[in-house]
Amino acid sequence: MKLLVTGGAGYIGSHVVRQLGEAGHDLVVYDNLSTGHRWAVQHGEFVLGDLADRHQLELVFARHKFDGVLHFAANIVVPESVENPLKYYSNNTRNTLNLLSVMDQFGVDKLVFSSTAAVYGMPDVVSLTEDTPLAPINPYGASKLMSERMIMDLSNASSLRHVILRYFNVAGANPDAKLGQATPEATHLIKVACECVNGVRPGMKIFGTDYETRDGTCIRDYIHVEDLAKAHVIALDYLREGGASEVLNCGYGRGFTVREVIDAVKRLSGVDFPVEESGRRAGDPAALTAENSRIKKVLGWIPDFDDLDVIVGTALKWEAEWQRRQRS
Repeated sequence: MKLLVTGGAGYIGSHVVRQLGEAGHDLVVYDNLSTGHRWAVQHGEFVLGDLADRHQLELVFARHKFDGVLHFAANIVVPESVENPLKYYSNNTRNTLNLLSVMDQFGVDKLVFSSTAAVYGMPDVVSLTEDTPLAPINPYGASKLMSERMIMDLSNASSLRHVILRYFNVAGANPDAKLGQATPEATHLIKVACECVNGVRPGMKIFGTDYETRDGTCIRDYIHVEDLAKAHVIALDYLREGGASEVLNCGYGRGFTVREVIDAVKRLSGVDFPVEESGRRAGDPAALTAENSRIKKVLGWIPDFDDLDVIVGTALKWEAEWQRRQRS
């Protein structure tokens, strides 16, 4: 298929672009490089552009007859969304509206959308299904939920069919260390711990040690970025074959505590970096995992990297390579 990938120079988008390119799709990657990198785009044509620029977006659609769109471009840092909510509603919600409007204008009828488990907020259950009530507690989750609703409403009013993928905690890197998370000032636990191993940070904090979990720290469902990328490729095939619109959780259905993740990083790296215990952060549920039976049933998705040591091992290998690149 001829595909537009927004945000395809970012962490997750670049892994998806690589898999799509290897599958033979014809790609145009549209990214403003605010957090992504040109070198991460390993397939297709690259266009430097912002989704806020509707005129440029129209020119790109006019030049190419797209069969579908994968939409990754977004801001994703929860604390920043609380401090600067308008940035998130502008980039995540308004710019999705711009994209949907241009897709509708040019008759592009297939969309895979990058969403988040943050749309669920702080549910009173541990294992979340796609039907768990949606109650985001921060502007990031709210901005994504608004985008989901726009996509659903447009699908109801037009020929658009969509797959909305709600990510849980994405981690790891391409096993050959050619791609990985290079986001500046990253906040993800495994990335932060790997930076501690490589001396980028002097140490890290655990936020909350008194939760009702097996060791007192939060439990999260970590999914390897390559398995997540695979879900996007399969979702496109599903839409191409006429599949109906769907919303699907992306996770493994089991979780690890913060301490277990940090211990795995220390064990696999052999580096015992400082870890400070701190108080809870507002809005952190004790445990969140994905109920993933629907994605397995609908897409036939079978993960290949469902192992914490594999996730951490690939992240460590990438971080060492990334820091080597930074120094050279």
